[in-house]
Amino acid sequence: MLPWKRVLRPLAALLLTATVAVVPAATTAHAADASAASSSGWNDFSCKPSAAHPHPVVLVHGTFANSVDNWLGLAPYLKNRGYCVYSFDYGQLPGVPVFYGLGPIEKSAEQLSAFVDKVLGSTGAAETDLVGHSQGGMMPRYYLRFLGGAAKVNALVGIAPSNHGTTLNGLTQLLAYFPGAGDLLSQNTPALADQVAGSAFLAKLNEGGDTVPGVKYTVLATKYDEVVTPYRSQFLTGAGVRNVVVQDLCPLDLSEHAAIGLFDLIAFHEVTNALDPAHATPTTCASVLG
Repeated sequence: MLPWKRVLRPLAALLLTATVAVVPAATTAHAADASAASSSGWNDFSCKPSAAHPHPVVLVHGTFANSVDNWLGLAPYLKNRGYCVYSFDYGQLPGVPVFYGLGPIEKSAEQLSAFVDKVLGSTGAAETDLVGHSQGGMMPRYYLRFLGGAAKVNALVGIAPSNHGTTLNGLTQLLAYFPGAGDLLSQNTPALADQVAGSAFLAKLNEGGDTVPGVKYTVLATKYDEVVTPYRSQFLTGAGVRNVVVQDLCPLDLSEHAAIGLFDLIAFHEVTNALDPAHATPTTCASVLG
């Protein structure tokens, strides 16, 4: 075994032990949060979209996140503005609860497909809108391109999405100096390997263009993103695309990768503009008050 692997494997075992140690409490907390979300009207499968907001909104969490914690800010924000709002867990790994979005992204897209069908079936809507954070803003593009999702989706809003992968500020380039490291990453956390800039998954996803006809695309990025780098790699090109840097709307916005999806009201206001462009209003620093 290579020397660096002798270090990696005990470290991985230690992390797994720590995860297992907190599983009962974390699982209970996640279940309690999910119950609270449902009782508040979020993930209410009796909800019927209004004429003002005819498309139910499906929220797609990011890597290491889940359907509740990622959306404690945005879900009620949208619900309070009259949207039918839903979220789900995807990308589960065996024996790893609470922290999702780690499995192969192609399989995660299949889970999204099934959930969208469930939402459309319960609401009677013809199309849904998708809003995703990080991996959750990129993964739906596989669903749109390869799994028939374009016929069922009106708009995709990506918040700090990993559309063209990440270099992690150059750290992913170090994988080449550790023989077998890439294989280890692929075997244990496939979604992380899929999101490394230059991966085979991303080459397949982006071959022939970033978009598919009939879907409106919005990308919300922050120049302080430390996870999906460089941050402009998040942008899409093609018809029906709007790329936004939140600091261009409010220079005082200091959100980084996590914050822009969790509680950034500047980004949230832009999400509503993307979902209802006919009634969009200018997003400024004052949008945090609304």
